[in-house]
Formats: sequence, structure tokens, C-alpha cells
Amino acid sequence: MRRFTWFNATSLSFGLAFLYLPMLILVIYSFNESKLVTVWAGFSTKWYGELFQNEAFLDAAWVTVKVAVMSSTIASVLGTMAAYVLVRGGRFNGRTLFSGMIYAPLVMPEVITGLSLLLLFIGIGLDRGVLTIVLAHTTFSMCYVSVVVSSRLVSFDRSLEEAALDLGCSPFEAFRLVTLPIIAPAVISGWLLAFTLSLDDLVIASFTAGPSATTLPIKIFSAVRLGVSPEINALSTIMISIVTVGVITASLMSKRATLRQQREERAAEKATD
Repeated sequence: MRRFTWFNATSLSFGLAFLYLPMLILVIYSFNESKLVTVWAGFSTKWYGELFQNEAFLDAAWVTVKVAVMSSTIASVLGTMAAYVLVRGGRFNGRTLFSGMIYAPLVMPEVITGLSLLLLFIGIGLDRGVLTIVLAHTTFSMCYVSVVVSSRLVSFDRSLEEAALDLGCSPFEAFRLVTLPIIAPAVISGWLLAFTLSLDDLVIASFTAGPSATTLPIKIFSAVRLGVSPEINALSTIMISIVTVGVITASLMSKRATLRQQREERAAEKATD
């Protein structure tokens, strides 16, 4: 085991400071009394009140959450189906083309993806709005779901499916009752990844969004171009808090699941002795 030296401690401190010190400063200045974000004038929470009275930000936040939920759900279904075909479908005509089309958005620049989708929507006469953003986010996020689910299907023990088939299940019932519950953690992970990507997207949404649907990243980017306001700091602090609570909750749930699994394994070992 390597010793924890002063050099390692210093490097770790500088790395953490580089990553999290800007966020800490942003959180502190979100409670600033002054309208000037760089001048501290005392502690105040009034900008949070101003934020919750800002209809533009609230509408953009609602559109963002709605788009993220719909696009991540559709992407999870399509990505799981694509992963199942790639892993279980064997060799078939067009497999290379199919896999290339699935994984292309992983390496495709977002500008190219957004522009191509914009030209597609204009060509078919589809008005830009919530629907076009959902379709665009589904297009580029389903490949991430497919990668996550494929990695789980590759290591899946197919003898469990074969046992279900021998007991009288149809292929669909075997997938629904055996395969899907086992790969559910991977599907959920893919859904969360797609949800996060949708919340964070700016480039593709800026091409596919219309006047009637503005996402929160677009709204924040437009507001920051005119100068950073204390409301932006308050909004960013709320988002950081939500992410922090989510990460801590997921860690605690994972730890509890691990401990429960260890207890069950020890109980099973005692029962067999």
C-alpha cells in the first residue's frame, strides 16, 4: 500500500480546490445582499425569493424537467431494445451499419447533430417546440443507454433464461420475468444518465427549441450574456444542492443494498453449514 505523503495531500488539495472552490464561491455569493455579484454587501436570501417569482425561469425549468423525463424514458426503451438486438441478435445483415448508427452520436459533434436535426424538422414541416427537443434528446441519449445496458447483457448468465424457457415461459415472458429484473439496475443507470444529459444540454436544444419552448440551460446562457445576476447564483445553488442530495442518497442506498446482500450471504452460509 502506498504511503499518503505530503505531496499526495497537496496534490489532492489543489485538485479538489480547482474543482469545487468556484462552486463554493458561487454558493456564498448567492446569499449576497448586493445586486453586484462580485461585491459582498451582507447576508440575504432575497434573491431566492426573486427567483421563485421569476416566471421566465420557472417556465424554463418546467420545460427542462418535462423534456428530460420524456426523452430519458423513450431513450431507455429504445436503447434497451437496441442493446438486446446487438448482444443477442448474433450475426445478421446490416449489423455493422446498425451498430454504427446506434453509436454514432457518441462521437458526433453536438453542433452537427443539432444542425442536422434542425434541417430534418424544417424539411418535414414540424414546428419547433417541446416535441422537437424531446426527439433530439432521445436521438443522442439512447446510445448512452445502449452502451450501459449492453455491458450488463454481455455478462448476463443466459442459463437463467434457458431455465425459464424449459419451465414453460415464452421468450417474451422469460425476458419480462427473468432478464428485465436482472438488467433493471443497468436500465435505471441508463435512464439517469440520459436524464442528466438532457438537463445539461445546451447546443442541441438551441437548434431544436422554438419560441414556445425554452429550456433552462438556454435561458441561463441568454441571461449570462447580459451579465451574471444574483438570481443566476441562487438558481445554480439550488441545482448544486439537488445534485448533492441525489448523490448522497444514491450512495446511502447503494451502501445499504451492499450490507443487506452481505447479511443474506452470511445467513445463507450459516444455513448450509
